[in-house]
Amino acid sequence: MRRTLLMLPLLLLATPPVRAVDRRDHERARAALAAGEIRPLAELLAEVERRYVGRIIETELERDGGRWIYEITILPSSGRVFELKLDAATGALLRARGPVQERR
Repeated sequence: MRRTLLMLPLLLLATPPVRAVDRRDHERARAALAAGEIRPLAELLAEVERRYVGRIIETELERDGGRWIYEITILPSSGRVFELKLDAATGALLRARGPVQERR
């Protein structure tokens, strides 16, 4: 037991910090925005809020096959979340999953 407790600090030091990954992702996103490869997230979120019913609860930016994609998860009042995948350069809807509720 004592040996395990002594090993714990070493294991914690050996584990890479999560913040470094987050920082790299943030830097990649900023570089893509500066290069004009993606639209600002705030612009797309405003469009999504105007078009869809619900509260945005999560956003992700990822690169898929050379294309930047925003994944946006929305929680409507029904409680059944849905996800939108938008082309990060144009804002075009690529795919929707779940019970999508558009505003009328």
